[in-house]
Amino acid sequence: MTDPATIDEVSLSLPAPAKLNRMLHIVGRRDDGNHELQTLFQFLDHGDTLHFRLRHDDAITLSPALEGVRTEDNLIVRAARLLQKFADRPLPGVDITLDKKLPMGGGLGGGSSNAATTLLALDHLWQLELETDTLATLGLSLGADVPVFVRGFAAWGEGVGERLIPAALDTPWFVVVHPGVSVSTAGVFGHPQLTRDTPLISMSRALQGGHNDCEAVVRRLEPGIGEVIDLLRQYGPAMLTGTGACVFCPFESETSALELEREILYGVARHAYPNRWNVFRARGCNISPLHQALNRLRVSQDTGVS
Repeated sequence: MTDPATIDEVSLSLPAPAKLNRMLHIVGRRDDGNHELQTLFQFLDHGDTLHFRLRHDDAITLSPALEGVRTEDNLIVRAARLLQKFADRPLPGVDITLDKKLPMGGGLGGGSSNAATTLLALDHLWQLELETDTLATLGLSLGADVPVFVRGFAAWGEGVGERLIPAALDTPWFVVVHPGVSVSTAGVFGHPQLTRDTPLISMSRALQGGHNDCEAVVRRLEPGIGEVIDLLRQYGPAMLTGTGACVFCPFESETSALELEREILYGVARHAYPNRWNVFRARGCNISPLHQALNRLRVSQDTGVS
């Protein structure tokens, strides 16, 4: 356990990256109401950042509060408390500060990514040295997308998304647009017109391209998202990620992605579409930026070089 005398010096900052679903097929429905999926997960070099500082007591704090989310319900706090309880030994508390960049309810996995970063950060700070499988299992109890962030590799996902096989995806630049509306994941998965019987395919087939079975329902629920999809498809194979609301479009170069980003922000599209749209560009990653940061941290500690 960390020496109490050094707690004031113990802090850590780590990224909580976004993810994209490069395709999302719904292949069945379980008796418990959950859906069987096939999907390809990929990370972006863009996301939130979490800052952790150990305390002298056992309290877990989070700032700032997120609008509409009770602190005790936030996945960051839930993850910290879950790990604290699992350790079953006295541990120092932690003050957590969240630098929020990812839109809530955007299909980018922000809450799940925050939870995974919290689990990995506190495993490091509390010197628990838990196996990745253990952390992924704990993460699954918080949400279906948490394990992919814990494991940290681009993946072919099945089940509810928790059965993961590493996938070697291309790593284009993406323009991601959030249309300023939110989509209820429960509303999408509970919709009577949602496709639930897409035929199973192999990972190798999925790597050749796929679609998102949620798109048709999301268009009905939020027509503004359909406007984003239609606009981006003028430039490339745009797709909804998760149940939305974000839409992404891949490009071979950052220059091409930057041109579209500027067009949406400042060009003709700026006048044709609502100002509430949020747009950013990011590079696809097959190793999570979180794990890249943790690997650098381990190397610096092993070599004594900061």
